[in-house]
Amino acid sequence: MSLADRLDSVRRAQAAAEAPTTQNVNGPRAGAAAKRRGHDPFQEVKNRVHQGLIDTLGPRLYDPHLPENELAAQVRQTLQSTIDAEQTPLSHADRTRIAQEVSDEILGHGPLEPLLRDPDISEIMVNGADMIYVERSGKLYNVDTHFSNEAHLRRVIDKIVGRVGRRVDEASPLVDARLPDGSRVNAVIAPIALDGAMLTIRKFSQDPYTDADLIAFGTITPPVRDFLKACVLGRRNIIISGGTGSGKTTTLNVISSFIPEDERIVTIEDAAELQLNQDHVLRLESRPANIEGRGSISIRELVRNSLRMRPDRIVVGEVRDGAALDMLQAMNTGHDGSITTVHANTPRDSLARLETMVLMAGVDLPVRAIREQVAGALDLVVQQARLKDGSRRITAISEVVGMEGEIITLQDIFAFDWAAGRDENGRFKGTLISTGLRPKFLQDLQDLGVDVPPTLFINGAR
Repeated sequence: MSLADRLDSVRRAQAAAEAPTTQNVNGPRAGAAAKRRGHDPFQEVKNRVHQGLIDTLGPRLYDPHLPENELAAQVRQTLQSTIDAEQTPLSHADRTRIAQEVSDEILGHGPLEPLLRDPDISEIMVNGADMIYVERSGKLYNVDTHFSNEAHLRRVIDKIVGRVGRRVDEASPLVDARLPDGSRVNAVIAPIALDGAMLTIRKFSQDPYTDADLIAFGTITPPVRDFLKACVLGRRNIIISGGTGSGKTTTLNVISSFIPEDERIVTIEDAAELQLNQDHVLRLESRPANIEGRGSISIRELVRNSLRMRPDRIVVGEVRDGAALDMLQAMNTGHDGSITTVHANTPRDSLARLETMVLMAGVDLPVRAIREQVAGALDLVVQQARLKDGSRRITAISEVVGMEGEIITLQDIFAFDWAAGRDENGRFKGTLISTGLRPKFLQDLQDLGVDVPPTLFINGAR
């Protein structure tokens, strides 16, 4: 972020702090929220320490040329001397707590920092300044953490979106952004958010999940891993389908890791989340319009531009609009082995959604022509779901066979064994098993030198 952007962010944060809160204090949650918040006996001390730190360091806090690690060292050193000068009697534990909380406020994201550091938390949901939920193992829990007020929450939101060159205000009250580690962020403020600003953070692991991790989680099985790897090496076009929070991006990341090191990969995302370890990866990120309504760069434009970048593989984080047409055309014109995700509940629904999104491109194509493009472009649909026990599983792997009349035909290669039931803890015992059907493209894989053991397709094999 430039110095001008930093200073602008500081001015907006100060203005938000001085402005009256926009949260509806008479709303249905106000009484419970106030009771949860309680009284922090060290709030006045923290305020004095915080102000003393700002008075001491001043502009250095916003110096764009000061490295993050050097700034952190200066903040901690100044914090220690400021707390030592504090007249209020404090125990060692209290001093440590105050130092950590003020440091989190200056260097990080305030009360969210402990939650961001917790590896067991996969999602953080801030429903206003006083109500924060987290997701652990697929289940939601309320946490005893809160912001001081609405202005405090707005300052944190401004800091997050400002780092990636985006903005959120009354003219543009919702925004998608990301944290430095790639965690996905969505923020909504007034006037759209009626009970105070809302912030949702989907955390990403510091170390990207591997295929071994997905096997340990029960998302896939070793035979399914081997089959998906063979499909990637054999340059099959794959679409990963599933609902919100079902783990599509994680699976996309793992499947993309099977792409050989000697290929040129172009990734296209709304907010950069993919964590590929190959050397030859070109990352593109869409951009929203500026305050004047200009300068937006859509996923569709990035997909079209990527075709001029000599890609071996195109990996699109998610197709949600007319970019579907450009993606299908890329798959149909020599860019085999492309991978993307789409929101849909079943493999059949994912194809219907693709049809709808192609129509969103504004091109007047007959439905049959669209379906022929879909059938010709796609080879495999990987269906993912978050089950009621909180686990994220691949529930079907279906081959796109072709057209029969006006209908695209699918056949399941692997399917989830729902008949296995649940254990005493309510967790599903089933896993992916082979349906006994062999993909039509096996010969194509063999022609490319990719061998797939026939034992993978024995009916009922796990």
